[in-house]
Amino acid sequence: MLNAFIDRCCLWINLLIALALAVMVVMVFGNVVLRYAFNSGIAVSEEVSRWLFVWITFLGAIVAVRERGHLGTDFLLARLPPLGQRICLAISYGLMLWCTWLLLSGALAQARINWDVDAPVTGASMAIFYASGVVFAVASGVLLAMDGWRIVSGQMPDSELVHIAESEELAVVGSHLPHAAPATTTTPRQ
Repeated sequence: MLNAFIDRCCLWINLLIALALAVMVVMVFGNVVLRYAFNSGIAVSEEVSRWLFVWITFLGAIVAVRERGHLGTDFLLARLPPLGQRICLAISYGLMLWCTWLLLSGALAQARINWDVDAPVTGASMAIFYASGVVFAVASGVLLAMDGWRIVSGQMPDSELVHIAESEELAVVGSHLPHAAPATTTTPRQ
């Protein structure tokens, strides 16, 4: 039930990202047309587009944490026994949670500092800009803690311990190398 709720939230985040991207494209394209064709422009479009870009990046990173879509390497992890994989993943999730905490504390401090600072063009609070880091840190912290608990408590099956997806083309090329181990491809969790 919790996973279904998280999946629905990620779906809504994806829709929000698409909407923000559409608004950003329309604003930037409209501003370019106005500048070249009519020698005018919309002053607010650059600032809002910059804010939307930052929000799109952080919201997309939340979905990537959920889908385990960030870059990683399994060079060592795939060669360890399941217990070694579990220990390495637990350590890496602990480090990711620590980095998330650092991001949360820094973004929250910046949001508080800039609460009364107005943006140059829109006049909106600059805390909106830094709130994207707070939203990302809270959401990804929850997701990382849930997966970390699954790893430590043994609820994560051994088949999910190495969750790095390799492109099929690289697997075929790698399997033809004389020193390569047999190619195995894993797919990310659905």
